Amino acid sequence: MGMWQRISLIFRSKANKALDRAEDPRETLDYSYQRQLELLSKVRRGVADVATSRKRVELQINQLEQQSAKLQDQAQKAITMDREDLAREALTRKSGLTTQINDLKTQHAQLQGEEEKLTLAQQRLQAKVEAFRTRKETIKATYTAAEAQTRINEAMSGIGDEMGDVGAAIQRAEDKTAQMQARAGAIDELIASGALDDVSAVSSGDDIARELDAMSSQADVEAELAALKAGSSPQAIEGAETGGAILQAEAEKEGTEGNQA
Repeated sequence: MGMWQRISLIFRSKANKALDRAEDPRETLDYSYQRQLELLSKVRRGVADVATSRKRVELQINQLEQQSAKLQDQAQKAITMDREDLAREALTRKSGLTTQINDLKTQHAQLQGEEEKLTLAQQRLQAKVEAFRTRKETIKATYTAAEAQTRINEAMSGIGDEMGDVGAAIQRAEDKTAQMQARAGAIDELIASGALDDVSAVSSGDDIARELDAMSSQADVEAELAALKAGSSPQAIEGAETGGAILQAEAEKEGTEGNQA
């Protein structure tokens, strides 16, 4: 297959797809029905034309028959008046009219037969058009209902997908909430059992310990300072150590009272 043939095939296939998407069966049916009505109208005009021609031939036959009858009377009168020549002339003209009348009658019979055929065709075509119209309306109603049902199903499908996403989000939120509640309960149980120290209590204990260490260091400094002032005598050093011990004991006592409070 050549390049141009492939391109032509692709173009036709895409054009057919585009036409399928753009085509509305209801519009196609209405167009077909309109075409059938136009054809039926042409057949009716044909029947009317043939009937008109037949009627015109009938009028001509009647006129010629009247003229033939008049010539017959004239021939009869000529014989009565002993005018055989006039009678012969009248009969000769009557014979010519008789030939025309016979030809017109033949034509009339043909036109009448054609009119009957066209009338029968018109009746059959009209019946088919009426049947097509009924079927057309049925198909259109069915297509419209199917189209509406399809749109409803598509809308419901979209709603279902959206609600499914919302439900999944709610489930995830509930799972996370339950997880956080379980974690909080586990921490409370560990704190109550002593397996996990309370953050506030640990912080408070650390502050007291730091304060006691600071007081102890201050007591040591004061003891050393007193020893230096006393000249580093054993009594002074012992007194200083005693004073430092007393200060440390007081600090520990204050820390114990603070913990009890």
